[in-house]
Amino acid sequence: MLKKETLPIASIRVPVKRLKTLEDDKANALAEDILENGQLTPIRVREDAKGYVLIEGLHRLEALKKLGEGTVEGYKVRARLH
Repeated sequence: MLKKETLPIASIRVPVKRLKTLEDDKANALAEDILENGQLTPIRVREDAKGYVLIEGLHRLEALKKLGEGTVEGYKVRARLH
């Protein structure tokens, strides 16, 4: 079972391909929701030599950045071996 952890936003990298899917309006709406209700759903990251790589939760991560947060709730997952 995954354990929720508090992760530093500054150490999370977003792959370029994933960043292209960012919808600013969606991130803004999510930021407003997080202000009212808090972060309800953790993001998912995998560890690498430089910190973390985002797997899931781009809009949540960007919303928290817009709010000036320094940390995010997330799950560390292992990369799948193909």
